[in-house]
Amino acid sequence: MKKQVKILLCVVAMTQSVAWAEGVELPQFRPLFNGTDLTGWVNVNTAPDTWSVRDGMIVCSGHPIGVMRSDRQYENFLLHIEWRHMEAGGNSGVFVWSEGTVPEGQQLPKGMEVQMLELDWVNQHKRPDGSLPPIAYVHGELFGAGGLEATPDNPRGSRSKSLENRCKGKGEWNVYDVVCVDGTVKLAVNGRFVNSIRNSSVRKGYLCLESEGAEIHFRNIYILELPPGITGPENTAPVVP
Repeated sequence: MKKQVKILLCVVAMTQSVAWAEGVELPQFRPLFNGTDLTGWVNVNTAPDTWSVRDGMIVCSGHPIGVMRSDRQYENFLLHIEWRHMEAGGNSGVFVWSEGTVPEGQQLPKGMEVQMLELDWVNQHKRPDGSLPPIAYVHGELFGAGGLEATPDNPRGSRSKSLENRCKGKGEWNVYDVVCVDGTVKLAVNGRFVNSIRNSSVRKGYLCLESEGAEIHFRNIYILELPPGITGPENTAPVVP
């Protein structure tokens, strides 16, 4: 298991001695991707060949725009995921607390998006006068999509921006460790926490991997489920039959 996953275990380490003494089963990371096929994932609104498996990776072609979701919902958890873009300016992300369907006329679901942008995206989206966007990098942004509401801790409009540029560029692997607890999401990029958002209006839902126009690879996807919170039906995404 990767070093960053082991670091995240410190979140529950304070309870380990008590758990061992009382015979309580400790939370454990488990894989969400078995490295050989897409068992546990459901294609929502993309083509049959959008998602494939090669050399222990999930390969997303980026076409068409849409998502693939987990086969069940999650509430409080730690998510470890590694990704790399294969095209300059590539766009993608992972949704947490997401709905498992996409409304008619839309391409992406309601949910909390954890942005994954290749570093050249900014240069490809200059303003008409040639100037760059107000922030020189936008990877690792956290924001509600499709009507999900939340309070950004590092506001850039309604989004929360990363406070430090820690992403690597095209063809290089990046590591995201995402803590999702009771409506708060905290993101670590390549070994350091740099962003957070809170008061999410949805606090239980599906995980979705995003296809958004560029080839991207995913690997080493692990989840550690934490105890549930006080989450009512109004904070839960609809269950997909």
